[in-house]
Amino acid sequence: MSQRVTSMIEVLSTASWLNAGRARAYLIILAAVSAAVVLVYIGLSSPLHDPLGKALGTDFASFWTASALALAGAPAAAWNPDLHADAQAALFGAGAGYAAYFYPPPYLLLCLPLALLPYAASLAVWLTATWAGWALMVRAWMGRWMNWLAVACFPAALVNAGHGQNGFLTAALFGAAALMTERRPWLSGALFGALIIKPHLAVLVPLFLILTGNWRAFLAAGLTAGGLCLVSLAVLGPDSWRAFLETSVLARAALEQDLVGYAKMQSAYAAVRLAGGGSVAAWALQGAAMALAVVVLWKTRRCTEAARGAAMACATLVATPFLLDYDLTLLAVPLAWMAGQGLSHGFRPWEKLVLLAAFVLPWVARPLALATDLAVGPALIIVLLILVARRGLQAQSREVVAAPAPPQPVASPA
Repeated sequence: MSQRVTSMIEVLSTASWLNAGRARAYLIILAAVSAAVVLVYIGLSSPLHDPLGKALGTDFASFWTASALALAGAPAAAWNPDLHADAQAALFGAGAGYAAYFYPPPYLLLCLPLALLPYAASLAVWLTATWAGWALMVRAWMGRWMNWLAVACFPAALVNAGHGQNGFLTAALFGAAALMTERRPWLSGALFGALIIKPHLAVLVPLFLILTGNWRAFLAAGLTAGGLCLVSLAVLGPDSWRAFLETSVLARAALEQDLVGYAKMQSAYAAVRLAGGGSVAAWALQGAAMALAVVVLWKTRRCTEAARGAAMACATLVATPFLLDYDLTLLAVPLAWMAGQGLSHGFRPWEKLVLLAAFVLPWVARPLALATDLAVGPALIIVLLILVARRGLQAQSREVVAAPAPPQPVASPA
């Protein structure tokens, strides 16, 4: 019996069965299934409604309606749930549901032009433009191992597109910033600072830049975030900021009262609440997850630029309590880096299996959580974080060992 268990563990840890041919075949199958789902979804949708009668692109209805209100001269109404809901109901009908708007005013600056186009056209432009930025970011991370098929059918991309969300945009900003912290610190910091549009994804950015001593990027991030806030204040007016701050209480309530749905979320906090735990226990586990993320940032602070960036992206997914499945577009960063390292230098135990599980996670996490009340996402992302840190630290150790010894002084002959 023990021999059978040992053999099974070896099969799982090495995943030798997951070779290049099988990986390609799995991607082709996934691409075919994904294409069929997309075609059916589009075929059964109207320019305003999806097959279930909800707003097409669900959450994009919130962005487009906020833009329409702002263009009509009432930007603060985007943070008034009653006015915002009435505007959505006027366009989609009362039975289409409501998508709230909890984003800070700098995000409304970005959304401002959306309502200049009809809804369906605006959604198409939004998804195409943000996907292109995200795909280029992933290409930069994958380098010579770039696989467009894997990018095209990455489940998180499909989940984000179905929601009309901003996961492509935020992941593109984060991933690009994390990849150039040393080479272009001012631009890296500016991209990190632009994450003020979704600040809970930038929760570790200041600490990351401090630990790595990247003061130029730190300054650029602060100036960019502050500048965007000032521009939004000038363009949208102080009432918008006042309304945003007032609705921040509702944003926390959305998390603690399951108004979004814990099955959709991939954080440690949501995992505890989904399993029936209380808020105190959930925040305690989320605090432990945050502590682990900070430890990883500290341990990897002297690793290579790419290794630090991959660890930072994965640590952010572990640290933030408000993490939806469409935010897993950022998971492409550690996956791309780990895959490239494995293909270049060989895969270590458990890496291939965890990479496969993390790749399909965005597609299975929500259905599994709805069926079992168990959230597997947080635990899997933590395992991936540990493997990313292990790979980065081992590479750093090799570089230290391989570094040539400094020349020794030679005594002059008497």
